[in-house]
Amino acid sequence: MKIQVWSDFICPFCYIGKSRLEAALNQFAYKNEVEIEYKAFELHPNGPIYNGKSIHEAIAEKYGTTNEQAKQMNDHIEHQADEAGLNFNFDSMKPTNTFDAHRLAKYAKEKGLEAEITENLLRAYFTDSKLISDHNVLADIANETGINRDDAMKVLQDSNRFANDVLIDEGIAQQYQITGVPYFIINNKYAISGAQSPETFTSALKQVWEEENSAPKLQNLANDSGLEATCIDESCTVPEK
Repeated sequence: MKIQVWSDFICPFCYIGKSRLEAALNQFAYKNEVEIEYKAFELHPNGPIYNGKSIHEAIAEKYGTTNEQAKQMNDHIEHQADEAGLNFNFDSMKPTNTFDAHRLAKYAKEKGLEAEITENLLRAYFTDSKLISDHNVLADIANETGINRDDAMKVLQDSNRFANDVLIDEGIAQQYQITGVPYFIINNKYAISGAQSPETFTSALKQVWEEENSAPKLQNLANDSGLEATCIDESCTVPEK
């Protein structure tokens, strides 16, 4: 079973959804038969590098609300994160452009470390309040993931490296008409939108596994008159005229 996950590193529900999916997988009998592939999605592809505004200010400005209303919304999300076993620090988050973070993740994928760097980037942003557009910060995250820091910095300093990989993911998202994340596609035919509950993910995993691995059921299209024209072992039944 293959699960493709479109997400962004500054999307709170992407981190929550990831945690809930992992909780479901830990209860899934065929966990070792499941492959997860992360796909790039930028919530703000034209967004600026961190400009000093808090996440509350940025959200209030985007949606035309007050800072207090934005904070109340973030407090609600933080509560959901707590329930998922995650520690979010909205007051000190640094909202920023994530294109270089996605490029770095693609480099990590080439090294077989996609899952690890995805977790590290999400934790760096939501828990550690790191600026994940800063090349030095990203190189440090790469290093703690098991990637040579100097090699990671070379990738980051070349804006063309892995840029096309990110854009391809985003192009596929457009083909699927994905407008929000997280978005999960299982075996290229089943879709789950949003940070669903662990129970929903568990149910989906079981349903897909059963449908994909059950023996095919054949519909008999023969007419009744031909039912006797068969051979079993060494004897054949000849239908009467």
